[in-house]
Amino acid sequence: MKQKIKQLIYEALKEAHKKGKLPSSEFPDIQIEEPKSQVHGDFSTNAAMIMASSQKMSPRKIAEAITGNLGDRNQIISKVEIAGPGFINFYLKESSWYPVLFRIHEENARFGSSNLGKGEKIQVEFVSSNPTGPLHVGHGRGAAVGDSVGNILAFCGYDVEKEYYINDSGRQINTLGRSVFYRYRELFGEKIEFPATCYQGDYIRDIAIKIKDADGNKFLEQDEETAVSYCARLAAKEILEGIRQDLDFFGVKFDVWFSEQSLYDSGKVESVINDFKKKEIVYKNEGALWFKTSDYGDEKDRVVVKKNGEKTYFASDIAYHQEKYERGFDLVIDVWGADHHGYIPRLTACVEASGKDRNQFQVILVQLVNLLRGGEPVAMSTRAGEFITLKDVISEVGRDAARFIFLTRHYDSPLDFDLELAKKKTSDNPVYYVQYVHARISSIIRKAAEREISDIVIDDEAIAMIIQSEEVELMKALARYPETIENSAKLMEPHRITFFLMNLASLFHAYYNKHRVLTDDPLLSRGRLYLVAAVQKVIRNGLTLLGVSAPERM
Repeated sequence: MKQKIKQLIYEALKEAHKKGKLPSSEFPDIQIEEPKSQVHGDFSTNAAMIMASSQKMSPRKIAEAITGNLGDRNQIISKVEIAGPGFINFYLKESSWYPVLFRIHEENARFGSSNLGKGEKIQVEFVSSNPTGPLHVGHGRGAAVGDSVGNILAFCGYDVEKEYYINDSGRQINTLGRSVFYRYRELFGEKIEFPATCYQGDYIRDIAIKIKDADGNKFLEQDEETAVSYCARLAAKEILEGIRQDLDFFGVKFDVWFSEQSLYDSGKVESVINDFKKKEIVYKNEGALWFKTSDYGDEKDRVVVKKNGEKTYFASDIAYHQEKYERGFDLVIDVWGADHHGYIPRLTACVEASGKDRNQFQVILVQLVNLLRGGEPVAMSTRAGEFITLKDVISEVGRDAARFIFLTRHYDSPLDFDLELAKKKTSDNPVYYVQYVHARISSIIRKAAEREISDIVIDDEAIAMIIQSEEVELMKALARYPETIENSAKLMEPHRITFFLMNLASLFHAYYNKHRVLTDDPLLSRGRLYLVAAVQKVIRNGLTLLGVSAPERM
């Protein structure tokens, strides 16, 4: 609709110039806005004020030239007003919104999709939790954000691949193995002073028990490093399998699971370091190898190989991100916890040093989740050293509630997640509030079928009955959906869809509380059924992008 208004204005400008009403034929890009108050119409533009200097005329005179040459505007516009110094307000006819309904029914599940991305290849890497413990609620928010961003980008014409990076190498894996081995020794009666640096959760003891049951005291007779290495591999494998299951339970599926260790096994890490040494991007100082990240905007240079020859995590990250671009991705998106903010400059530096533009690398930082129960903070779980896990949360409130609530705020803002609220079957629960609309309309459609109104098809005479103000507001909201999706893709902000769905649900509830859909008038019933069926399709489409189900019954 904005495009239609914009086109009318451009045609009016050309006509006004042709008639000598405007001296210049140079017209700027016109912005069409929706006024905050309905008193100022459906759409508004400040084009006349922007053009004042180039036309060397007062804004109001320009506005008069535009409104006086709008041509055959009666098709969609009921009234045009000039307000203040030169704002032009457009008031549309109810019938101007009907094509939105036609388009929704025609495009169905593809309504809101676009070719914005034109096949650009994008990788979204998210969660990537170390396989040293189960996923917690913070990981859940990152999973919901990353998965939804991937869905939205794909819906808008990008070629998207979702990836999980398995940190299965280095110090944390060794610490995992040592943690399990110490608990294993305790099972045989040894008194172990368990280091604070080791992993504390009960899941460590559970893995140790499995090793004892399978292998007895075999590892007590081996040297410690061999035993630790075995415990590390077995524990990481088991924990990773649990992570896979939890993410599957959460409705998140990855196209690729990429191993950090594979970068070492293939020689990729060593190769990248040697390549950068030749280019003098990596240099030696005080026995260590340093990356010249300060040449690319970082606050200081970073170590890639320590004095003792041990490679840092940054070394494998350099190799990993270079490998991503070698796979042909035009844009790489990493979803990280907000505590990794300081890591962005050095990763951006390695991307630039690899010959890529820094704009080909973007990081989404996801803030913490504050878990509440009835408004009160949830304490640590009884399992020492662990937060309540993501699996615990999904088991208690359900996948849909968890995913939707994780996306009710912008990811750069902390989120309060109330477990009791998430379980409520009332309008206080945002996911229930939205899903109920879909289920309610399904019920209406079933009742319509009982009245032998089973075909929801275009009927111009019936649709012409849709004239109530609440009906117009619903159609206006539906018309905003494609733009909402496109903005959500451009900005990589899935919460925009969540907000849209909650607003659409609110408008539907207001409409449904005031008007009956199935009335004694068959013509009016068919028109209203066509409208609410369109609302249902858009609700379903939006929920699908968020990874949330659209139930037929509740």
